[in-house]
Amino acid sequence: MFGVVFPNRSFPMDISAFSQIDTFHWILDMNTFVGEAYDQIKEICIFLLNNFTLPPDKALAVYIQSPGSPFLYCGAVTLSRPSAVLSLPWSQSSDGGQLQLTNADSPALSAKIGVSVDDLSSLPSLDVAADRNIERMALKVGENLFNFMQSFCGVDGSKLVVPMDILDRWFKKFQEKAKRNPDYLKGFTL
Repeated sequence: MFGVVFPNRSFPMDISAFSQIDTFHWILDMNTFVGEAYDQIKEICIFLLNNFTLPPDKALAVYIQSPGSPFLYCGAVTLSRPSAVLSLPWSQSSDGGQLQLTNADSPALSAKIGVSVDDLSSLPSLDVAADRNIERMALKVGENLFNFMQSFCGVDGSKLVVPMDILDRWFKKFQEKAKRNPDYLKGFTL
């Protein structure tokens, strides 16, 4: 039906790596896969297998659950989008969809990844993960700029005073760090 890969972390795994809850729900317990280092797994690639045909109005939705938290929607694949690399924003709350797997729906003691066959119309935008990444990156870049400016601020009554060339200096420093360390910009998207 489907397979997953954790980029730079695993070989392709098929549905047999997951515990089947019912006809339309599967769970991967991250403790059995990586133990307590689940939050180091930042992405999942999910793909439909060639012999599986999903109805056009259905999607395979991916959810994550940090210990003690509800399930959080990460994205989905469909017949028209048979594979996707999805971000796994562990331990962040969201108003995005929630996966219903049991009657109790009690908070989990271990991290889990859930896959569910859902109605396509009931899911948020398939680009929800990309939207979250852009928002987080903008906030982190803004925070970096603010911290840099704050170190050069002076006070004039009730106003903060910064040098006129502060944005140019910050941007040059930002570019230099990005050139020296290719992973520097990746830190803003995690």
